[in-house]
Amino acid sequence: MIDFTTIDYLKTGNNRQRRAYEVLTQYRIFEKLSDYSPLLVGTVPIEIDIEGSDLDIICQVDLRFKEIFLDRLKLSEIIPGNAEYNIDYPVISGEKCMVINFMLEEFPVEIFGQNKPADQQNAYRHMIAEYKILQEKGEYFKQKIIELKTKGIKTEPAFGLLLDLKNPYEDLLKY
Repeated sequence: MIDFTTIDYLKTGNNRQRRAYEVLTQYRIFEKLSDYSPLLVGTVPIEIDIEGSDLDIICQVDLRFKEIFLDRLKLSEIIPGNAEYNIDYPVISGEKCMVINFMLEEFPVEIFGQNKPADQQNAYRHMIAEYKILQEKGEYFKQKIIELKTKGIKTEPAFGLLLDLKNPYEDLLKY
């Protein structure tokens, strides 16, 4: 299995993964976020991304100190000085979170902060389950997922449709 706790695997991936690696290392994103245990999750790592898919980076952030985290993002130039960004504070499954969206070169980037170790957050757990399913089901299944995504269906619901899952966000965590 790929070690998704680093981004090294992107160096030998498909064209988009290699480009993501270049951009993330050029801007030293993971180095600058190292105090927050960042992980790249979502569709790019498991090669089911489509045009416009973002680079999802999850971090462990104690939201009592969110201002320190936000200052670090800006001061360390993770978010380029001229880039527009959006910050939201959703509550997901009863937990306060922070979501920062911005562009980095050609990639939309989403940094997601939650006061939970990154490898225990649902986004990482979903990706690992999806990766295992893709390995098990093969290329045809993978292409069906990508096809559903190009039709506007989000990743977990796409897996849910093909696997007949009643609640894909919960059911994938059990896979």
